[in-house]
Amino acid sequence: MERIQAAIAKARAERQGTHDTAAPHPVLGNAGQHDISGHWEALPRHPLDPKVAEHNRIVQSGQGGESAAFDLMRTRTLKMMQENGWKRLAITSPTAGCGKSTVAINLGLSLTRRDDVSTILIEADMRRPSLADKLGIRRNYLAADVLRGAAPFADNACRISDRFAVSTNDRPVPNSSDLLQAPQVGEILRQIEQSYAPTLMIFDMPPLLVNDDTIGFLNHVDCVMLVAAAEQTSIKQVDESEREIASHTNVLGVVLNKCKFSGGTYGYGYDYY
Repeated sequence: MERIQAAIAKARAERQGTHDTAAPHPVLGNAGQHDISGHWEALPRHPLDPKVAEHNRIVQSGQGGESAAFDLMRTRTLKMMQENGWKRLAITSPTAGCGKSTVAINLGLSLTRRDDVSTILIEADMRRPSLADKLGIRRNYLAADVLRGAAPFADNACRISDRFAVSTNDRPVPNSSDLLQAPQVGEILRQIEQSYAPTLMIFDMPPLLVNDDTIGFLNHVDCVMLVAAAEQTSIKQVDESEREIASHTNVLGVVLNKCKFSGGTYGYGYDYY
């Protein structure tokens, strides 16, 4: 774990000059306050089944060691995004199996334990969707239908808590790359922001180095969190992923997941620029 962190720091230092002079990614979305009483209350509630949550490593409580890593991640994420005026966060990984979707859910839940924060999580991993299964959700429409403009957000999304809404797919979506790069996607995301005015929008993206889905979507986000898996993700993959992300938008930070020797129960490490 220490060797990976040292190598990441070295690779960043070598290109630090480029990041210091790069123009900031344009801020997208509505900066208004969230409206819980209107559009939010119209979304159906979906309380998590404790057994399903435990099986899928979802932390519902704000107490105990299980939530400490995510609360730290939440505070650092909010601080950096608010300082930069960012509202849209993509979460990806170099390859499959790093746990990015679990991180996305737990970060969303931790964020909305704050009374002043509302969060929307949209599943953009269309080829191997997992959020519906992890949360036990079944809806008539897909998140893909929303991004196509074929269904309103309210027909697909549901609330896990008062201020945490999720939009999921319960099956793989064909031609996902074409959909994520379609011209209407930007306008649909703006409409969602105008209606729900979330503090943050989080996008659970496909693995970065597997296909072009994530790269084609990065122009819609302000920053990216990269999830790497200890003893699985190589230093080269982390560096290659950071370079690719930095050529399109801002790298928020790297989560080192599945750390066997971490002090936290769930084995998460967090590193930032």
